[in-house]
Amino acid sequence: MKKTFTLLVVLIFAFQAFSQESSTKKINLEDIFNSHQFYAKSVRGIASMNDGNHYCQLNMQGIVESSYKTGEETRVIVDATKLFLADSSLIRINSYQFNQSETQVLIATNTESIYRHSTKSDFYIFDIASQSLKSLSNNGKQSLASFSPDGSKVAFVRDNNLFLVNLITNQEKQITTDGKAEAIINGSTDWVYEEEFSFSQAFFWSPNGKYIAYYKFDESRVREFQLTFYGKLYPKQDKYKYPKAGEDNSIVSIHSYSLANGETKTINIGQETDIYIPRIQWTSTDDALSISRLNRLQNKFELLIADPATGNTNVIYTENNKYYIDITDDLHFIAGKKGADQGFVITSEMEGFKHIYYYDMQGKLLKKLTDGAWDVDAIIGFDTKKNKVYFNAAKNSPLNREVYAVDLKGRLSVIEAKTGWNQVDFSSNFNYYISNWSDANTPPVYSLKNRKGQLIKTLQENKGVSETTNNFGFLKKEFFTITTSENIDLNASRILPPNFDENKKYPVLFYVYGGPGSQTVQNRWGGSRDAWFQMLAQNNIIIVSVDNRGTGFRGEEFKKMTYLQLGKYEIQDQIEAAKYMAELSYVDENKISIFGWSYGGYMSSLAMTKGADIFNTGIAVAPVTNWRYYDNIYTERYMRTPQENATGYDDNSPINHVEKLKGNYLLIHGGADDNVHTQNTYDLITALVAANKQFELMIYPNSNHGIYTGKNTSLNLYTKMTNFLYEHLK
Repeated sequence: MKKTFTLLVVLIFAFQAFSQESSTKKINLEDIFNSHQFYAKSVRGIASMNDGNHYCQLNMQGIVESSYKTGEETRVIVDATKLFLADSSLIRINSYQFNQSETQVLIATNTESIYRHSTKSDFYIFDIASQSLKSLSNNGKQSLASFSPDGSKVAFVRDNNLFLVNLITNQEKQITTDGKAEAIINGSTDWVYEEEFSFSQAFFWSPNGKYIAYYKFDESRVREFQLTFYGKLYPKQDKYKYPKAGEDNSIVSIHSYSLANGETKTINIGQETDIYIPRIQWTSTDDALSISRLNRLQNKFELLIADPATGNTNVIYTENNKYYIDITDDLHFIAGKKGADQGFVITSEMEGFKHIYYYDMQGKLLKKLTDGAWDVDAIIGFDTKKNKVYFNAAKNSPLNREVYAVDLKGRLSVIEAKTGWNQVDFSSNFNYYISNWSDANTPPVYSLKNRKGQLIKTLQENKGVSETTNNFGFLKKEFFTITTSENIDLNASRILPPNFDENKKYPVLFYVYGGPGSQTVQNRWGGSRDAWFQMLAQNNIIIVSVDNRGTGFRGEEFKKMTYLQLGKYEIQDQIEAAKYMAELSYVDENKISIFGWSYGGYMSSLAMTKGADIFNTGIAVAPVTNWRYYDNIYTERYMRTPQENATGYDDNSPINHVEKLKGNYLLIHGGADDNVHTQNTYDLITALVAANKQFELMIYPNSNHGIYTGKNTSLNLYTKMTNFLYEHLK
């Protein structure tokens, strides 16, 4: 009887397993890139209102206000169905901002991209009380429009010049007049500042609106690069200024414009012009502008305080580093009770890990606010009433992120620390926040909470995505550690195929990025590419990713040891990781593959050449193939100039190792990539041909670095890569 019962239980479980397996849908590329089955919904565009008790969000209705206390909608501030112009046409809200009194809204529409961050739009002023809409300017599209602190004016950039509109008189005034294409830029950045210092707005209102501080870029000496766009009888040639490693940069100057008398002062940033000004920022008062100054080698950082009325400056903080200094947005000034600046907080890696420091306005260290063998990620807010700094950190593990607060005495408190990836968006008074949590196997959950962390309302749980991923048999992503021959522990992740059997032999695909400070091994929800990896795993390919030396959130020495030798240690670690996988009993050592994009394309190209004895198949998308071809701010930060470090540039260029290629290699590039130019791929092709090496190539005309321009481009790209992998791995 007992044996019969046991047999029955076994049969029942076997039937359930068979039923579950047969009912699970198989992922295909159309599910990922056409119907977007696995796209997780987010809660975007939330902006706290001044009272700190309400927030607004842009949705299909328009700009809608909700209560932090309840999470319920309280009013529609701007009804998107009623934004009619005089000609009865309806405008679409692309982005918006309120004036300080929250009586008017600056609405951007017809927005066009310029580069990665920069855009130009038609801007309109919407008056909430009268429900009226008027154009900001009728003289052409504008960029970077922003209200003055009192809401009476709007400044913007057009045709490389800075303009000012008086909203009371409707008069438009041109502040600068020397703006010229490919020569002088006022109020916005050149290409390389936008790309590598991650900002495009280069003018800033003082706290009370007395001044506008702005950048001027003289890019006349910067050499041009041309991009070709196809589709017409004669291809279109676009050119722009792109400073490659070792080449001339724009000469940058900083200016202050007085609204009281219309005078402009040039700020004294020193006699040396071959420098960077990666940030300017007003302190707590109109009388002091902070200027971040960085030398060309990017290993000396200085903080200057400027008097906008005279242009005079003095240095209050200096930091030197034997490697380089990363630029962040972590600088926050602290106002005293009477409004004067009493100090600032800033992050630094000066003691081996990135931490928060508190200084007075003379640059004297008052307190190191955080400490330990872990890295702060970023400062995300400063509560002026409670003098608390809020920040993200990888305190518990490099794989996770938590949110903490620390006061100016160094007392630390936990805000959000559930295992996984935590992000928060605070109300203006810091009494509420919206949290965003996910882990590698759970889609994002957005929750509205009070300052004590108590749940008020779940705003988005993504249950539908969870159900869909379950129905499609998503596999668990697991984390593990690989120890190299040099006794270095590398963080890694893997996705094993369904019904994994250690007695079988499986091919392996490594996904790599590997660049300075980056991470691919993170305990957070992924996007479309992760769904692609799930599809490949369903087809019996083990998916692995490894964070090599040079990646982030394991301290300064781990991250910066690749200095002057990009590619050397990174590819050593990837090769060792591949050898580790090849030695496992369930891995087919003859089918180890690798895929990477951008820096990852550089790494996969090195893997297929310097690592040709272990990697038999590789895909490189938009790869850098010689760091001489990449922009100078990024490249010189890690490599210095080619003139100083020629061997560092040449020793790990895939172009110089093509004779080692012996596996299956697929090169892919966007034909209009303004970031990593197709020159990288074309010169690699020349070297491969000269070495009589066979490879596959795919160029996507008119596509930029992301390769998504045009109908079905993403689907076509991933179909190409999938077929290539199946051909050589299955």
